[in-house]
Amino acid sequence: MTGVVVLIVVLVAATAFGLWRRRVDGRMRDTADGRPVPVADDDAEVGMDEEQGATLDERELGAPLGARATLLQFSTAFCQPCRATRRILDEVAAMVEGVVHMEIDAEAHLDLVRRLDIRRTPTVLILDSDGVIRKRASGLPRKVDVIAALGAVTGPASSSQ
Repeated sequence: MTGVVVLIVVLVAATAFGLWRRRVDGRMRDTADGRPVPVADDDAEVGMDEEQGATLDERELGAPLGARATLLQFSTAFCQPCRATRRILDEVAAMVEGVVHMEIDAEAHLDLVRRLDIRRTPTVLILDSDGVIRKRASGLPRKVDVIAALGAVTGPASSSQ
């Protein structure tokens, strides 16, 4: 009888964990709301603004930042969700003017992965035009969530009158 109770408890716990993981996987969250991205104190390459979070520059990333925002994706070679994330972010970058998509191989940039506390792939960071990390998602994000997060970071598009 004890074995049946243990089995039921394990099944309930596993189901609860699976439902929780499904709910939070790929969800964009703020990084500047009192919980900045962790960065080593002695690190000069990635700046840290206490109010805003970590800042990345073109030198660190190896490519220019977007005029309005940058979608920065950390991936690995054998990550299936990374491929789907790449397609989503490419589509969004093509739709929104001034937004670029960059992909970084997490295995080749372990120092940056450690400094930014990247724990799984894909991880997507949304940087504003100054390179400040504003949003973060671990897992496969939904296209609509990426667009909404970009809207929150970049604000409304300016109209030329």
